[in-house]
Amino acid sequence: MSETQQVQAKNRRTLIGRIVSDKRAKTVTVLVERRTAHELYGKIVGHSSKYHAHDEKGEYKLGDVVEIAEGRPISKTKSWTVTRLIEKAGLV
Repeated sequence: MSETQQVQAKNRRTLIGRIVSDKRAKTVTVLVERRTAHELYGKIVGHSSKYHAHDEKGEYKLGDVVEIAEGRPISKTKSWTVTRLIEKAGLV
């Protein structure tokens, strides 16, 4: 890999979220929640987004907290990959 490709790979966008669905093959749905201050009123407002992330081995399960990284498009709705497990889901 050339030097420019290595730098490009390191500067990928990453997000941290909780897995809310693991029913699809090689895909998990990750819910990312953000808390930001409202522009005008200053009140803290919660925002959330769901991302489909690629999980090649199917090792991540419902409730796990994971880090996902943006990459090339894998399918119509999937352009993120699970990079690492941050916290294992507790007993339900």
